Amino acid sequence: GQNLQDHLQVRVIHRCNEPLTTNDDMRSLWRKLRMGMQYVFQRSGPMAVGINQAGAFLRTRSGLDRPDIQFHFAALSADLPGAPLHDFPGFTASVCQLRPTSRGYLEIESADPMARPEIHPGYLSTENDCRIVVDALRVTRRIAAQPALSQYIVDEYQPGQQLQSDEELLKFARDTGVTIFHPSGTCRMGPDDEAVVDAALKVRGVSGLRVVDCSIMPTLVSGNTHAPAVMIAEKASDLIQADAGN
Repeated sequence: GQNLQDHLQVRVIHRCNEPLTTNDDMRSLWRKLRMGMQYVFQRSGPMAVGINQAGAFLRTRSGLDRPDIQFHFAALSADLPGAPLHDFPGFTASVCQLRPTSRGYLEIESADPMARPEIHPGYLSTENDCRIVVDALRVTRRIAAQPALSQYIVDEYQPGQQLQSDEELLKFARDTGVTIFHPSGTCRMGPDDEAVVDAALKVRGVSGLRVVDCSIMPTLVSGNTHAPAVMIAEKASDLIQADAGN
């Protein structure tokens, strides 16, 4: 349960000056009917794509050898993921740090296997992560200020232009940041005594048990975890078949 890592997303929301967003589509019966018809008959339209319709990998500072933040852009806005959409035209830029140095943990709270564990994500617990999340918010503002986007923006709904200092932006990130659903690392692979699984994904000290998911990662990947999870499963399949053949 130690070594918990995750990508923390912080969401910047802008009000749009035209009814061009999914917020507007969902308030209109005609638009909802049109979206449904597009999907049923053409497999196209807003229902045929994910919530985040664009993305980017960027560097927060010059001189870095690779991107350190990732963006997801959505043509909608809400107070929280899964909450009702705002009653105004809005769009969202979610940004996360790719290689967090913060570590959390989870622990069992009950002997009941169906009981939920206690999760301590440990977000923004290092100076490095705090600096990068503030830089990421400033990069987001620079992008929004470009003419291609600024012509559609009424104002910054969240966090709001009244928040300018590093301390204010960091507090905003702490107060509103949420998981981007990439938790990893709690059954990490390694040769040392603290590692949970070995190079064959076998749990140390337990016969006949392997762990096959993102929890075996010693460090979180710099991006989405779906493809790495598939790769881990493919490798596990080969290992299990090889053992069965022997």
